[in-house]
Amino acid sequence: MKTAHLAPALLLLALNPVFANGSLLAPGAKLEKIGGGYEFTEGPAADRAGNVFFTDQPNDRIVRWDAATGSFSDWLKPAGRSNGTYFDRDGNLLTCADDKNELWSIAPDKKVTVLVKNFASKLLNGPNDLWIRPDGALYFTDPLYPRPYWKRDPAMQQPGQYVYFLSADHKSVKPVATDLTQPNGLIGTADGKTLYVADIGGNKTYRYAVQPDGSLTGKALFCTLGSDGMTLDSEGNVYLTGRGVTVFDQTGKQIEHFEVAEPWTANITFGGKDHDYLFVTASKNVYGAKMRVKGVQ
Repeated sequence: MKTAHLAPALLLLALNPVFANGSLLAPGAKLEKIGGGYEFTEGPAADRAGNVFFTDQPNDRIVRWDAATGSFSDWLKPAGRSNGTYFDRDGNLLTCADDKNELWSIAPDKKVTVLVKNFASKLLNGPNDLWIRPDGALYFTDPLYPRPYWKRDPAMQQPGQYVYFLSADHKSVKPVATDLTQPNGLIGTADGKTLYVADIGGNKTYRYAVQPDGSLTGKALFCTLGSDGMTLDSEGNVYLTGRGVTVFDQTGKQIEHFEVAEPWTANITFGGKDHDYLFVTASKNVYGAKMRVKGVQ
């Protein structure tokens, strides 16, 4: 297609199909502040009803946003200094419990089960984010961010900052990506075949093929941007956080950016009763927007 003589607006449509359908936002919608008064918000995850649970790590609590009423309430406090979270198929909320560098499963009745305490008889650096694949096995990142509340040596505990795999029976843990600078956010596709991992220390995001035994193959650069948290929508677009929210299509091409008026945008998920509400944790506040796409369930 010849584009040299197209008007700027038409040129944008020709080169970037997403704008032919308008923004990823629903018509008339905008990303706006919906809650505040926290110390540092992180780790949002939506249950089947679309309610979003997120962490306020410095205040050691997990907060629940009600999808029907839009209200907020403390769900669990203390909460193991939880950071990243993800719901499993049985409705348990799995969390990266950073207080003692563990991985937790929190049942709907709030009973806590510690899934991972250490690796190779050494503490983890500090589990940060996780994704559960369809068969119940999961991946989690273990970067080092020294915390003022740790009673341990703040130095690195493991040989490096790795991505780990935990088997579906929760009995076997192994590192599966050991060549990243500082892995942080990660998310997988609904079919469980592809995993995206953000190397925030290297300011890059990679795509891997997921193997049945948990190993990762075919490492490929997805985009030259790192991320704190990540999510996917129903069109396969990948949402990265940090300085606002930046969205890439499946080819790694940037298609949209949402400014967030906060020092740092930490994490992101889709919630709401139809799972088409973008929920963003950003510094002391949380933001939301109705979307024309849905999150991956």
